[in-house]
Amino acid sequence: MEALHTEAADRLFAAILRLQTKEECYALFEDLCTIREIRDLSQRYEVAVMLGEGKSYQEIAGKTGASTATICRVNKCLMYGTGGYRAALSGEEK
Repeated sequence: MEALHTEAADRLFAAILRLQTKEECYALFEDLCTIREIRDLSQRYEVAVMLGEGKSYQEIAGKTGASTATICRVNKCLMYGTGGYRAALSGEEK
């Protein structure tokens, strides 16, 4: 499997960091990803938000439509991952 940290990935993440508005993010991601990919990413982030709020797997599955496998994977990343979800969630409005 190819390493994630490549020049191309660096360039992509630098481009994302240059975006200044939600509309610019929508424009880039709509060009870059399929609707399904954006929905999947959004769903995983919503699962992370709800896990951070202490919601149950059943409640999360009911609200987001995520499978318990997806919820479990996101939870595992929250608990043992690289801290990406935690960093993003730290700026989340309550």
